[in-house]
Amino acid sequence: MKITAVNTHLLSAKLSQPFAYSRARYDTRTAMLVEIVTDQGLVGWGECYGPARITKAVVDELGQMLMGEDALRCDFLWQELYARLRDHGQKGVVIQGLSGIDIALWDLRGKYFGVPAYQLLGGATRTEVQAYATGLYRRDSGDPLHYLCEEAAGYIEQGFQAMKLKVGFGVREDAAVTRAIRDTIGEDTALMIDANHAYDAVAAIRLGREVEELDIGWFEEPVPPEDLAGYRAVKAAIDIPVAGGECEFTRYGFREVLTQQAMDIIQPDICAAGGLSECKKIADMAQAFGVRVNPHVWGSGIGIAASLQWMATVPTHTPTSLQPVQPLLEFDQTEHPIRQAIIAEPLVQQNGWVQIPNGPGLGIEINRDALRHFAL
Repeated sequence: MKITAVNTHLLSAKLSQPFAYSRARYDTRTAMLVEIVTDQGLVGWGECYGPARITKAVVDELGQMLMGEDALRCDFLWQELYARLRDHGQKGVVIQGLSGIDIALWDLRGKYFGVPAYQLLGGATRTEVQAYATGLYRRDSGDPLHYLCEEAAGYIEQGFQAMKLKVGFGVREDAAVTRAIRDTIGEDTALMIDANHAYDAVAAIRLGREVEELDIGWFEEPVPPEDLAGYRAVKAAIDIPVAGGECEFTRYGFREVLTQQAMDIIQPDICAAGGLSECKKIADMAQAFGVRVNPHVWGSGIGIAASLQWMATVPTHTPTSLQPVQPLLEFDQTEHPIRQAIIAEPLVQQNGWVQIPNGPGLGIEINRDALRHFAL
């Protein structure tokens, strides 16, 4: 099955209401999708995390190297593309571009054999995953103590049993908002916090100690991703599990995270860290180090579907337990007009759980009318 074309789709949609996290404000959502066409008429789809225009340029360049190649040689093609750009792209947008290509190749492989991608990765460990609501961002106006608590209560009504709060707006404000959210959702709902690496280790430790008593599931990205010493300092100083890794790339990058014992939970993004090929290796490596894996997911329905295929195979870290710890799916609840529109059947949660698609490849079909509607 030879590759005859690698197409890129740059999509954009304005938001009805902007929102912000600790380091940036959004008034538009974008997506960069990869479409690989073969001589047998099969088409595979992938998605790249990161700055969409830049990852498009990367995929357009890498795609020229794939012409005429056998689409079934996923691992070989990953290694080949990585090796060609090793001198310039061991991390960052090159790997994000490679991730989208790799996902599309796995989608093709599953369609060729008529099975879900997870079946070719070794088979499913689970058929559904618990989802947590990612939301609770800041708005341009209003009192966050009011609108964030109202939003959190809405997630409970929708059936979510876990959610994640954005912090990084100053230790005092973060602590007050975290307490208010915990009071709103009660003790039985899991609550995580995410600073998007807005703090240094000193401030992150102070915040962690302020909210330890609130039973926080994890403290995500407390410090910048390259500051592994800072991660170790935070991890040693607080009783909350420390998570990170959405800005890390490939097995080689996560090798450093794991050998330095910098995180309790790693969070590779399948659309950034190297695709299905690489994230399977990362998860297996994490199990050897006794570190939990909870993927970072921030994208369209293609990225969600790819993450679910991977999550079907992520090993539990207490395999001999009757109730092993299972990975959680990050289920973005912020406004994203593109997210569900580009797939024929939306990926939804029921009582806080999401079924893993069991159709061929990623298990989804693409709505080309939506591609044209959101195209830049």
